[in-house]
Amino acid sequence: MTGVKALAAALAMAAAGGAVWFGCAGGTATGDDLGDGCRGSLAVGEARTFFAGADLEVRGHTGEWVGYDTEWCSVTARGQDSGLTLRLQVRPVVAHRAGGAAEEASATPLGHGWDGSFVGRNRPEAAVLVGCAALPGKGLLILTEATAKTEDLTRTQLLQVARLATGTARTAAGRFHCEGPLGTRPSGVDLSGWRDVPPARATGTCRDVVSAATAARLGVTAVSEKPAGRALTEACALKRGAKTVADLTAYYGASAEQEMYLDGRYPGSVKGATTRTLACKGALGTAYVKLVGPSGGGPWDLRPADVQELLGRFAATSTARHGCPA
Repeated sequence: MTGVKALAAALAMAAAGGAVWFGCAGGTATGDDLGDGCRGSLAVGEARTFFAGADLEVRGHTGEWVGYDTEWCSVTARGQDSGLTLRLQVRPVVAHRAGGAAEEASATPLGHGWDGSFVGRNRPEAAVLVGCAALPGKGLLILTEATAKTEDLTRTQLLQVARLATGTARTAAGRFHCEGPLGTRPSGVDLSGWRDVPPARATGTCRDVVSAATAARLGVTAVSEKPAGRALTEACALKRGAKTVADLTAYYGASAEQEMYLDGRYPGSVKGATTRTLACKGALGTAYVKLVGPSGGGPWDLRPADVQELLGRFAATSTARHGCPA
């Protein structure tokens, strides 16, 4: 997301009451009442494991987020002054603005059968989509995060941020009678960073994006990629030496809703971009795929045919991983 768009999303959050993560008004649950936390969606066992079995306090409320009901809650350990908090949101897909881990191109796939993302940079965050035909946007978006830096948490705690998202998704899916397929409890999280490799050696989000002939003709010497899977935002960068030739990004679900909204409202931030939309199933909605050049401008030295070839190959491989119809 560009600086302009990040600021726009932050302003939208403030206007919609996004600061309610902090000092949530509403109900409080402790002890035997934890099962009622987050209106019954909280994966209590996963939260307890994160806090190593400490007594917990859950605070939260349901309010309006850009016109749609959204649930917010926070979990803390009673009697501890560390300030460490787990934060949780449950919202329909169309309540997309400021989508947390869902919009992060640096995310890795959550894996284990889920449409979801995990972000380990700075603070750990997770996002999960579940198909629910009766809900606006045909699905639920579950967002979780911990308020500590990744390096200050144990590997178990990082895993629990992901498990809180998937466990809550499973519980919320039952509450809302969702029909979308559910994955399994994660056994680990992927903290892999960006990987720069020659195009022919790409195995992640850049795999099969640049053919050998096209790489040679355009002078693409490397691609920068993340692990491939079903993350809610995926990215691949093409490089010529130290310079970026073009950035390719695919957005799904709430991530796509937000990016299309921001591109429509701030078209100058993506001057020179080429985009494509593809229909997916359930909560993934419309996949939004984009190619832009350095600093949001047009790609360097690429003919229109090159742009369409690269965009088409990236869109095809990414949407195939997400199970979108060919």
